[in-house]
Amino acid sequence: MVVRAEHDRAVLAGLLSRDPVLHAYQLGDLDDFFWPYTSWFRRGDSVVLLYHGAVPPTLLAFARPAQVGAVAALLGEVAPVLPARLSAHLSPGLESALGGTFRVTAAGPHRKMALTDRARLAAVTPAGEVLGRADLPRLHELYAAAYPGNWFDPRMVDTGRYVGVRDGELLVAVAGVHVVSAAHRVAAVGNVTTRPGWRGRGLAGAVVARLCGLLAAEVDHVTLNVAADNPVAVRLYERLGFTRVADYGEFTLVARNGSRMAGSAAAGGVEAAGADLA
Repeated sequence: MVVRAEHDRAVLAGLLSRDPVLHAYQLGDLDDFFWPYTSWFRRGDSVVLLYHGAVPPTLLAFARPAQVGAVAALLGEVAPVLPARLSAHLSPGLESALGGTFRVTAAGPHRKMALTDRARLAAVTPAGEVLGRADLPRLHELYAAAYPGNWFDPRMVDTGRYVGVRDGELLVAVAGVHVVSAAHRVAAVGNVTTRPGWRGRGLAGAVVARLCGLLAAEVDHVTLNVAADNPVAVRLYERLGFTRVADYGEFTLVARNGSRMAGSAAAGGVEAAGADLA
């Protein structure tokens, strides 16, 4: 079976949409907003994505248990052409396929969650106003204070799917999206945080509820990624009606051959939602 670089969005959408909650990020990346920053590889029905939207690039490869072998075979064949340094988000067991080419360092287990109980969400009073480009300085300041090190693409504010709560002129809570695609009916919530000193008031739940209300008209699947060792965030999302749908790990990959060229710069967009929420 031959590995190929895949450039046909219709083919990719057909394969990824078989499991939209597992592949929400990849489906979102098929939209024009992200497509120029992507490289895709396919072997039969298996697909992996290299995303070039920030530094370093990020490799996304997800599979249900029955498909791990096929996706691992694809990763093994793609590994020699990947950049010399990148991050990777991989379903359990896939990291071993890259060990011969890269030094693989685990950054911790994560969960994929999906909104499955809208009755729970409806029990939360939503709050927050839609943010725009004029709010970017306040957003950057909030993330520096409340969520340092998060991955935030300022272009996503243009989607109209970032909402925030203010205390006077101060932005104190926010929820946004990493991807949203009306064409593929998926969204991934991310960059959720509350400013220290305003936590414990239910603001994170309120802004996520407001955001999900905005998304309801355009997508069928609302998903998110969260670190497994962040119980505050996990409990929040469970209270809002999200359930665990898959596990994955985050890794740093560095080529064993130090002379390899670094390849294309950039990637990201999938860090865990809501590191500091309460």
